[in-house]
Amino acid sequence: MDFQLLIDAAKQKLGFRQLSQFAEAGSVAAALATADGQIYTGICIDTSCSMGFCAEQAAAAQMITDGQQRVLQMVAINSAGEPIPPCGRCREFISQLDPANHNTQVMIAAGKIMTIEELLPFDWKASK
Repeated sequence: MDFQLLIDAAKQKLGFRQLSQFAEAGSVAAALATADGQIYTGICIDTSCSMGFCAEQAAAAQMITDGQQRVLQMVAINSAGEPIPPCGRCREFISQLDPANHNTQVMIAAGKIMTIEELLPFDWKASK
């Protein structure tokens, strides 16, 4: 799948909003492509007490709800609509959903694509 489709899907969800005095959402959006060609999107939710979650996790939750777990490609974008690398927590999270997700292609910057395996070079699961 063309990464531009994922970027466009994420941009449709992007948009900061204040949820309450303790929570805000939408400053980061993500899109995941699955093996069956579906695109799942999500936005981050940030809370004062760190109980929020990342956009990649929100997109993955929708994907899992639909019975999918294999991610072929993923991208997260910042408030300016630019691709950014997933945080370590999201890299690990996606890697644990399916053994083949170590091959997931991740756009970490405009024109720069790496795999989850490359982003987790000393993966603790590889020793299992």
